[in-house]
Amino acid sequence: MKYNLYFCKVNKHKISYKDTELFSKLIIDYLSETEKLSSFINHFPSLKDFGKQIEEQKKSKTNRTLLVDVLKKKKSSISDKSKNNIDLLISENTFTITTGHQLCLFTGPLYFIYKIISTINLSEQLKKEYPENNFVPIFWMASEDHDFEEVNHINLFSKKYQWNSDENGMVGDFNTSEISKIISEISSILGDTENANSMIDLLRSCYKDNSLSDATRLLVNELFGKYGIVILDANDKELKKLLLPIIKRDVLHQELSPIISENTSSFSENYKPQAIVRNVNFFKLSEGKRERIQEVILEEEIESNPEIFSPNVLMRPLYQELILPNIAYIGGGAEVAYWMQLKSVFKELNIVFPMLVLRNSVMWVEEKDYTKWNNLGFKIEDIFLSENKLQNKFVETKSSVSLEQEKLQIEKIYQEITHKTQDIGMKSSIDSELTKQLNSIKKIERKLLKSEKQKHKISLNQISKIKQKLFPNNILQERFENIIPFYFKYGEKFIEILKEEIDPLDTNFLILSPQKNKQ
Repeated sequence: MKYNLYFCKVNKHKISYKDTELFSKLIIDYLSETEKLSSFINHFPSLKDFGKQIEEQKKSKTNRTLLVDVLKKKKSSISDKSKNNIDLLISENTFTITTGHQLCLFTGPLYFIYKIISTINLSEQLKKEYPENNFVPIFWMASEDHDFEEVNHINLFSKKYQWNSDENGMVGDFNTSEISKIISEISSILGDTENANSMIDLLRSCYKDNSLSDATRLLVNELFGKYGIVILDANDKELKKLLLPIIKRDVLHQELSPIISENTSSFSENYKPQAIVRNVNFFKLSEGKRERIQEVILEEEIESNPEIFSPNVLMRPLYQELILPNIAYIGGGAEVAYWMQLKSVFKELNIVFPMLVLRNSVMWVEEKDYTKWNNLGFKIEDIFLSENKLQNKFVETKSSVSLEQEKLQIEKIYQEITHKTQDIGMKSSIDSELTKQLNSIKKIERKLLKSEKQKHKISLNQISKIKQKLFPNNILQERFENIIPFYFKYGEKFIEILKEEIDPLDTNFLILSPQKNKQ
């Protein structure tokens, strides 16, 4: 079986993040450019303010030669466009747009994909706006992370596929040979189609007896290399040498944590901090281990082996901005939050704080589900209502079960009765009786609604199925589903549509439903 899909259009809907009622107060305020957040950022993200960000970054002294040398160590198996972007980084008029993520199995949840496309698209937008400069999209691999349980599984066709390993320490070093068993199991489910074979061949070639870092690098290159993505694994001794002054100030003298704590305390007056500030914010790497530093560390050890000191979530942004000519970081809500805890320490260390851009959120609605949803009488934005509210709303449009008018009439009658007396005790008694009457009517209303629901069971089941598909396990599709089923159905067209439709500076939730030509 071969999928030949020629799309005639893509139904596209934009809904404000606020109207979804799924995003934090911080994110809503940030997208609204609330003034009280201005002290925790450099600039709110806009095309015009990128000019200011570029001018500030020009004053930084990035070691471009070292950066390019490190990137060229992994220059094999990448696209010509990515190679060209690496070469561009040597020029003072080249800047980076960065996103990063854990090394999730087979890219993990869909938002991994969306983050990278947002980064690529922003780089292209900035090139059009500031043609005298170059902009390179960077994917920062969190190879030093040690939370294996967070990256070792995917959800696919209502089943969890999990990779088990006896290894310990930083996940980037884990050997992927055992993943072949999962790939074979997935292959038996996908069957023999062009897209299925293409995806399975890709996974097998990337994960064949590699480290997880190398496997992830190969996979991201295969999916996004033609757009010029540059992948950086900063677990490198020469790059870590640039971090030496910061390692010493944090590990030896604990000078940075008070600065971050003060910033975090100010931030927490209105928002929930995302990351815990510790006295020492580096881990120590050893064979099979990545452990929080608790023992006394000598300066000589830091000087001799900077590569064994691994930044935690609050030090990684400093490291990133130290080694890259970066002007923007694209991340999710949690990432935006912990970056905001760091503004003052960036100032202390004289490192330019990047523009923070919220990654795009996307919901992909299959054509048949989109059609069913419309036929049920809903607007696409109704998808964010709870299943119970949707079912009630559907029944109320089909049957006259609402007793709101009757409630208003009874309230009016009791108001008129209340006006007939000035006795406080009698007024209270009348109000109490009104409450009883309204509660009785509400019970009758619920019974009517329940009775009507039985008449519309098929339609209500359709509502439930669509909700469960778009909100699996009651979370957003992008936080649960993996790219594999979408690539299986659409092939590279899936990424191409996302690339065409995602606007990294648009402050709305995006819903896409591609419609194909009928053949």
